[in-house]
Amino acid sequence: MTGTPLLRRAASALAVLSALLLATTTTTTTTTAGATAAVPAAAGAPAAPEVLTGPELAASWTAPLSTRGRWIVDAAGNRFKLKAGNWAGAQGTWTGSGDINDPASHHQGISAHSMPLGLDRTPMSAILADFHGLGLNSIRLPFSNALVHDTVPVPDAAVAANPQLKGKTPLQVLDAVVAALTADGFAVILNNHTTTARFCCGLDGNERWNSSQSTQQWLDDWVFMANRYKADKRVVGADLRNEVRRDTWDDPNWGWYDDHDAYAAYEEAGNRILRTAPDLLVVMEGINWYGIPLAGLPHGRPQLTPVANLSHTLITSGKLVYSAHFYAYTGPANTGAGSGPGSTNDPRYQDFTPQQLAQVVDSEALFVTRAGQHFTAPVWISEFGAGGRGSDNAKEKAWLHHFTDILVANDTDFAIWPLVGWTDAAGAPMDNWALLSYGATGARQGIEDGGDWRADDWNKLVGTAGRTGQVPQVSHWNMLDLDHADYNVSAVMSAKADWSPGNRKGNCPDTERLTGLARSSGRGLCTDAGGPAKAGGTWTTVTDERFVTGGDWASGYNKLQCPANSFAVGYSVRSNAMSALLCAPAAATLPVTNRLLWFDKGDSRPATGGSNASDWAPGNYKGQCNDTEYIAGVAYTWKWNHGGVPDALLCRPLS
Repeated sequence: MTGTPLLRRAASALAVLSALLLATTTTTTTTTAGATAAVPAAAGAPAAPEVLTGPELAASWTAPLSTRGRWIVDAAGNRFKLKAGNWAGAQGTWTGSGDINDPASHHQGISAHSMPLGLDRTPMSAILADFHGLGLNSIRLPFSNALVHDTVPVPDAAVAANPQLKGKTPLQVLDAVVAALTADGFAVILNNHTTTARFCCGLDGNERWNSSQSTQQWLDDWVFMANRYKADKRVVGADLRNEVRRDTWDDPNWGWYDDHDAYAAYEEAGNRILRTAPDLLVVMEGINWYGIPLAGLPHGRPQLTPVANLSHTLITSGKLVYSAHFYAYTGPANTGAGSGPGSTNDPRYQDFTPQQLAQVVDSEALFVTRAGQHFTAPVWISEFGAGGRGSDNAKEKAWLHHFTDILVANDTDFAIWPLVGWTDAAGAPMDNWALLSYGATGARQGIEDGGDWRADDWNKLVGTAGRTGQVPQVSHWNMLDLDHADYNVSAVMSAKADWSPGNRKGNCPDTERLTGLARSSGRGLCTDAGGPAKAGGTWTTVTDERFVTGGDWASGYNKLQCPANSFAVGYSVRSNAMSALLCAPAAATLPVTNRLLWFDKGDSRPATGGSNASDWAPGNYKGQCNDTEYIAGVAYTWKWNHGGVPDALLCRPLS
C-alpha cells in the first residue's frame, strides 16, 4: 500500500538514510514516454456500476483465469476485467511505534488484528453485499508472512459482528473470508503485502521479500498458500510481493541474480507456485523505489520499465500478469515525502498535465500491453486511490479525474486502495480513502451514499464499457536469460538430470521452441507461433557435429545441428560460448530446406512478426528466425576472436 497519509510518513522514513548523509537539495526531473500512450478522451456522464448478486456474479464467469496477450480471460476464453478493490487489514496495521494493543498506534487509529477490516462491526455477508454494490468482481486480499505462522486466536471483540469466527487464528479467519468471497462469485487474488504485521511502506522491515525473513521462507510460505487454496478455483491469483523498495543500505535490482534481485526472486516464486497450483495467475509488480532521495544522487520509481528488456518466462504460458501502483503525491522520482529529509523537487504524478500523465503511465506500466512482444502481458493497476469525503486537495482531485480517464481509455484492469475503513463516534471516516466505512454499530458510509467527490470517477471506472466476449488465442514470444544462471522453464527438463553439466542452460516452456539467440550474451527467445507439436520421444543434447547432414552449411565453423525431424528447444553456454543445443522430436515430419541466418555483424531479425519492436538482448547482435521457421542448428567459431559465441542460425520452414 502506498496510499493515504501513511505513505507520507513512510516516505519520510525512507528518507532517514538521506538525513544521515546531507541536507536535501533541490532538483527538477522531467519524465516523458513514447508517443504511443493512450490520451484519454473527454469523459462523458459516468454510468452507474453494474450491480450483480452473488449468484449472478458467479454465473457470469468460469474459473480459472489465464491470459491471452494483454487480456485476462476466464476458462471459456471470455475477457475477465479485474474490477477490484483491496480489502486490507490482514497485512497488519500497526505503525511500528507505541503499544500494539492501542488502536492509536495503528494506521488511521484502526487495529485490524491481522484480519480484513470491518469484521468487528458488520456481518461478512453485509460487507460482501456492499462490494457487489460497488460493481466489483474481484478482490485483492493482502496478507503478511507473519499471519501464516500466527497460532494465537484473534480477540473475540475483533470479530464481534461475526461470532462464527471467534477462537480462530488470523489464517483461519482468512480462510473464512476467502471462502465467503469465492462463494459469492468474487475472484480473489492473494497479495503478499508485508513480512511482519507492521503497516507498509517505509523502512519498516517489509522492504523486500527477504527483509526480516529468508528468501526460502518466503518461497515456502507461497507454496503453502498455493496449496491451501488451490482447490478453490475462484482463488485466481498470487500477487507475489507489494512495493519492493530500498531498505536502509541496499537497493533492489532487476536481473543481477544476487540476494536483492526482484526479477530472479519473482521468477523462482512464480514457477514454484505454478508447479503447486497450475491454475493460478502469477502477478509481478515492478520495483517501487531505488536510491537515496537527494538531489544529485540516483533515485526513482522504475515500476515496470525494466520489463522492456528483461521480462519473465514462466513454465506455463498465459499465466503472467504485471502490476504497478500510482498515487498523486508520489512521482517517477518523488518519494511522496511532504517536506524535510527525503523531500525533493522531482515532479509528482499530480504535477503532470493530462497528456504528460498519460505518457508517464504508459512508459512506467502500460507499454507492457503492446501486442506481440517478449514482454506482452496484462497490466493490473493493483493500487491507486485518493482521499474522498472531506478532502480539499485540489491537485489530488484533478489527478484522480485524469488517472481514471487513462484507465478507461486503455481499458485497464484495476484495484482501488482501500475498500474498508471505520467511522468515528461522530460518523466521520477515520480513513477517508476507504470506499466503505463502518461505524461501531455497523452503520455504513459509502462512496455512493452522497457527499463523496470520488463517486463520479468510480462510476466511470466500473460503469464504462470495455472489451467483452471471446478473446482469440495468441502466439507468445518469451525470453530466456542465461546472463548469470540457468533458466529452466521446461517442466519436462526440470524433472530430469542436468543435461549440460557445468554450463548455464536455458530451456523453453514445453509448448514453445527456440527461435532466436543473442551473440556475446546468454539471451535467447522462444515462441509457440505455428507450432510444431512435440512427440513423446527422448530429447537430444547435441555437443558435436554428428547430426550435421545434407552438406556443410557453415564451412569453417563449428556446428550444432538437431537430429532429423527435431527442433531446438534449449541451449547451454559457458562464458557465453556455445556448449550444447537441446532438441525435441517433432510429432510430424519437418521440412529440411535450409536458410542460413548470419548475425555476426549486426542484428538479423524479421521485419514483421514476433517481438520485432522490442529488444530482448540490449547491446548484443541478435539472430531470430521467421515466425514460420524453426531452428535446426547453430554455427559458431573460436577463430578471429569470435570466442565461440553463436554467429549463425540454421532456419528451416515449419511447413
